[in-house]
Amino acid sequence: MTRFAFTVEFDGRPFMGWQRQAHGPSVQQAIEDAIRAVTGEQAVIHAAGRTDAGVHGLAMRAHADIEKEMTPFRLMEALNALLRPDPVAILACEVVPDDWHARFSCLGRSYVYRIANRRAPLTWESGLCWRVIQPLDEAAMHDAAQLLVGRHDFTTFRSAHCQAESPVKTLDRLDVERVGDRIAIYAEARSFLHHQVRSMVGCLAMVGMGRWSIGDLETARDAQDRAALGLNAPPDGLYFVSARYPGG
Repeated sequence: MTRFAFTVEFDGRPFMGWQRQAHGPSVQQAIEDAIRAVTGEQAVIHAAGRTDAGVHGLAMRAHADIEKEMTPFRLMEALNALLRPDPVAILACEVVPDDWHARFSCLGRSYVYRIANRRAPLTWESGLCWRVIQPLDEAAMHDAAQLLVGRHDFTTFRSAHCQAESPVKTLDRLDVERVGDRIAIYAEARSFLHHQVRSMVGCLAMVGMGRWSIGDLETARDAQDRAALGLNAPPDGLYFVSARYPGG
């Protein structure tokens, strides 16, 4: 039995999320079906994170245990051939130690949320970023974002369906940057709650629109109550960027 680690890129628009589900297609199912077609094995693939429906992946890390003897390159090529036409690609494949785990060995995860701040409708980017037609003050958004950096109880920014044992997380980075009419929000932490990034982005957008003050965001944070959330941003603009591991 060999443990293979994968780096996966995917467009989340056709999927119900990463995790296999009974009511629709998932990224996990697409890859596991491809592995079964290549090896004849019912392997389970484990990922560094579980993305929601419509959320994208630039370099999701995952692993699976496979009995069939194959080189990483041959396995990657075979999987990519079978994944078409699904918008999923294996960018890299390598053999890792048996105790390496895509989720439990992960020391940090990073996301980016992309906003198109323009009035014109999106064309080819529809579903790939969030269009906000109101002018956004990215400097105010960035200043407000710093209130969320550090160790906090993020209950306000947590989905009611979140299964995490504790709402307390340490956010290492939350930066807001603009280039032209595009705003990118970068978030880094060891781990995130369900909907945490989208909820933080939605509230920062409220600040950027002038509908909330920085003080309002602080009040929402300290309320530790989902009812205090201002806005949950749509999944369209959210991308899993990378996962960090020991020695990496």
